Amino acid sequence: MLKKVAIIMGSDSDYPRLKGAFKILKEFGIEVESHVMSAHRTPEAAATFAKNAKENGIGVIIAAAGKAAHLAGVIAAHTTLPVIGIPVDASLGGLDALLATVQMPNGIPVATVSINSGENAALLAVQMMGIDNESISDKLLLYKEKMVSEVERKDSALQDIIASQE
Repeated sequence: MLKKVAIIMGSDSDYPRLKGAFKILKEFGIEVESHVMSAHRTPEAAATFAKNAKENGIGVIIAAAGKAAHLAGVIAAHTTLPVIGIPVDASLGGLDALLATVQMPNGIPVATVSINSGENAALLAVQMMGIDNESISDKLLLYKEKMVSEVERKDSALQDIIASQE
């Protein structure tokens, strides 16, 4: 049975930045469980969720938060599952959240994607899920081949534009 990916956000205002993550996971046929939890306002709920995530069928946890952005670290401290942090631009251009997410102490790893990058977090989760699932791995290969075709199409269109201007 395919495990779920959890998307945990520090605030419901983070949802618009995460729509791409939901879309990609749906495209790959991966079920998503999502919650709003705060590392600071609901730390017990975040810890309980993380401690029980594996038993509840979660395979990877994505945690998005802005400002102090300790959510991914709090989740990672309470689980053995891989945690992917998304720093959210809630202030200071997201740099504060990026630093809070990426600067984890030894023993509490959090994979971190770029600011507001729900899509990359979802793709990293897909890659993790594809390690032992050939169907997911095959879908990911097709996804990447589609990206190659799209870049080649854009390059061809650019070459046509350049040639028409000469």
